[in-house]
Amino acid sequence: MPTYTAYFKGEWIPSDEMKIDRQDRGFRTADVVFDAMRTYNGGLFKLGHHIDRLYRSLQYARIDSGLTREEMSAIVEETVERNRGRLKEDGDFQLYMFVTRGKGMWANIAGPATVGVEAYQVPFHRYAPFIDNGAHGAVAKTRSYSHQSVDPKIKHQARMNFNLAELEAKDIDPDAFPVLLDMEGNLTEGTINSMFVVTNGVIRTPTDDNILQSVSRSVVMDLAERLGIPLVEEQLQPYDLYTADEAFLSFTGPGVLPMTVVDRQDIADGKPGPITTQLLAAWGEMVGVDIADQAKRFARY
Repeated sequence: MPTYTAYFKGEWIPSDEMKIDRQDRGFRTADVVFDAMRTYNGGLFKLGHHIDRLYRSLQYARIDSGLTREEMSAIVEETVERNRGRLKEDGDFQLYMFVTRGKGMWANIAGPATVGVEAYQVPFHRYAPFIDNGAHGAVAKTRSYSHQSVDPKIKHQARMNFNLAELEAKDIDPDAFPVLLDMEGNLTEGTINSMFVVTNGVIRTPTDDNILQSVSRSVVMDLAERLGIPLVEEQLQPYDLYTADEAFLSFTGPGVLPMTVVDRQDIADGKPGPITTQLLAAWGEMVGVDIADQAKRFARY
């Protein structure tokens, strides 16, 4: 199978030849920020939003990529073009761009930055089995980072808490996506997704105090407004998830994915709810793709 072409440190190389130096702080201390997006029908979705978020993360982390926003956008677009011949086989791409602080014993003297952009098939296999009947969730004991330590609004790779949460969720339910809480016990997010519940026709989602400023989350909010579905941001507890009429996740791959089970207990009747289904259909109409059908056709297990 032919490999993908990736951008790495100013060159275009086969993606499986991308190698991070063992002295790079991205490897040694997870001193790296990143962003990810996908294509629909080969066209990049919300590129500007992802570039803006990447550069907010870079600014917060005080990492200089050595590239302007326009240059980074052009690299992402060229990554798609260099791999376009694989679209028929893959369906669509996910794009991953990262910037490490580079080599150096101390953060204040490290550099230059290591920059990479690669494409790969959207991981349809991760969510295709759950589109029809809903995903499972499990509340992990490991908590989200507090904004008083590392602000979750930046998209960074220091994710040991996410790794542990994934393992803890699997201990409860092998099919479960982790559900994380903040230090006060409020719902935050998953390791790859934003969280939503529906109660009495109102979509409810955690405030952004201790979560990533998710592009997918913002799209859900825009779609809800367009469809006339009320939505509120508020502090939510596991109780609100256990007793919800519906629940769903939002992330890059499916846009919207129903969640019908949490901690091995059905949410409401254990079936995807009408608002979740409406949002997924609206997302597909917006991008011109039957999201469920595409995931099932192209998923590789």
